[in-house]
Formats: sequence, C-alpha cells, structure tokens
Amino acid sequence: MEQFNGFTEKDFDVFSIPGLDERMEVLKSQVSPKLEAIATELAPDLTALTGDEMFVHVAKHARRTKNPPNDTWAALANSNRGYKKLPHFQIGLWETHVFAWFAVIYESPVKQDFAKAIKKEDNQIQKEIPEDFVWSIDHMKPEAISQKDLTEEKFSEMVDRLENVKKAELLCGLNIDRNDPVLKNPDKFLARCKGAFETLEPLYRMAKQA
Repeated sequence: MEQFNGFTEKDFDVFSIPGLDERMEVLKSQVSPKLEAIATELAPDLTALTGDEMFVHVAKHARRTKNPPNDTWAALANSNRGYKKLPHFQIGLWETHVFAWFAVIYESPVKQDFAKAIKKEDNQIQKEIPEDFVWSIDHMKPEAISQKDLTEEKFSEMVDRLENVKKAELLCGLNIDRNDPVLKNPDKFLARCKGAFETLEPLYRMAKQA
C-alpha cells in the first residue's frame, strides 16, 4: 500500500486520455492507488466517528465496455462485500476537482425512508451544513449545488425526488478545485476530509436509522 503524497496535475489529466483501455491503465496505476491510500488512512477515523467498521472499496469501472470513465473514487462503507446499497462516504476526482462526499445512491433501499427522515429535520440539516459544502443529485455528473445558494424550495425538490424517483440519489460534501494548494499537502487534505466527514456524520446516522 503506497502512502498518499498529494495530488498532481497528472492525476487530473488522466481524464483527457482518449480510449477506455488507455485511460483505465493509467487510472489503475496512478490514481486508484492514491484514492485507496487516502481511504485506508481515513477508515479508522470514520470507524471511530460512526461506530461502524468501515471498509475501503476502490471503483473498478468494470461494467464499462466503450466509454472511458470521467471520474473515479474510493468508497468507505460498513461492509466488505460492497457499498452501493449502503449509505457511504466517497473520496474521488473529476478532471476539475476532488470530492469528499456522503452518498446515498440509486441502488440504496433506504432512499425513501431517508428522504422522510430528512423532511422531519430539514431546518436542522440546513443549519449544520456549512456554506462551502455542496449537494448533488447524480454521482455520474460533476455539477453540484452550493449550500450557500440552496433555497428551501430547491432542497425540498431534491428530497422529494429522492423519495419518489427510482434512480434518484443524494450526495453532500466538499468539492476542492484541482488548483487548490491543499491537494498538494497530504496532512492538510486528510484533515479537510476528516472535518468534512465529521460534519456529514449526522446524515449518515439518519440514513442508517432509515
């Protein structure tokens, strides 16, 4: 297991490599080991924070046959068999930024109950999520909605969608621009991720209880 020594320009430039096999080869050799190292470093803290033993899952992109991936990640979940059906945490990157999320994605069976739980606590959630955090309704797209710009109406719309649309998802966390100096500083970056996950732990707890 390699140690995480920070991100470089080359890590983001992987996503401009044409061709599935060519891009996957560099992802696997260069980026995935970094994400695995970060997740492995964070796992004990997340285990202590949540009270659940956390296991690392590195995205394999195994179902792809033609289009190369535009992002990649490592997930932390309380099962060593998989993470997609469980509330989980992710660290990953697109060509433009790194993300550290809490995620409930479309395979999760708790989505409806989680949405109902959010509706009961929505004011509290809005107070606890910092302005520089972002929300996403689709982990396959890089766009996100800033907490600072999130209206009550938009938040209700996202939660309703989570409750009623089969493919709906809800993710919340940090996006860090590829040019942010924190990405070159392993200690500061890991501290930023730990802080984000501490902020997001109440959402994890709600999803676990849903």
